Amino acid sequence: MRRYETIAILDPDLSEDQRTAAFARVQELIPQQGGLLAFIDEWGARKLAYEIKKRERGYYVRFDYCGTSAVVDEMERFFRIDEGVLKYMTVLTDTDPDLDSIHEEIAKAEAERAISAAGGATEASEPLATEPPPDDQRLASESPETKAPADEATRVSEPPETKTPQDDSPHASEPLQAETAEDDPKHASQPAETETIEDDSPPLESKEEKE
Repeated sequence: MRRYETIAILDPDLSEDQRTAAFARVQELIPQQGGLLAFIDEWGARKLAYEIKKRERGYYVRFDYCGTSAVVDEMERFFRIDEGVLKYMTVLTDTDPDLDSIHEEIAKAEAERAISAAGGATEASEPLATEPPPDDQRLASESPETKAPADEATRVSEPPETKTPQDDSPHASEPLQAETAEDDPKHASQPAETETIEDDSPPLESKEEKE
């Protein structure tokens, strides 16, 4: 018994049910010929290097199995007559495989797949519970710039007061350029001086004096 690997390229237009039916046919065919199917890896749709049957993309699948040449011949015959298979290729990977180690690999893969499926079902059925963090963690996560003390927050919210500067000098509280009589009695008691213009011309004589 030898270990083989067959890469098959399926039509990307096939539905999931059609691909599942083809995989089921391979799973039945290998044990009928005395072989052992190890793994079926679905690589998914990929772009082809060149067009195959007027298709630019293909759905890649890898079959890993053990058996004789009769198993390989029967698989290739099935791929030839199936219109959903665009291309296939079989490669010999091991001439003397250890069946016990292969069974262990299969069991391990099935266990991991079961655990993954169970975990996905649990996550889908039960929403994640969000618990509030402890007080110390919540305080540590808060930014010191966004959290201010109570008194500082009050001062920030209140508008700034406009304070008049206090000066000890007597003129600090008096308005500018507004002096009164009480401030300077000297100027208040003296009236404004009027300038008298002296005329040096002789006085005019009346007509009676001339006569």
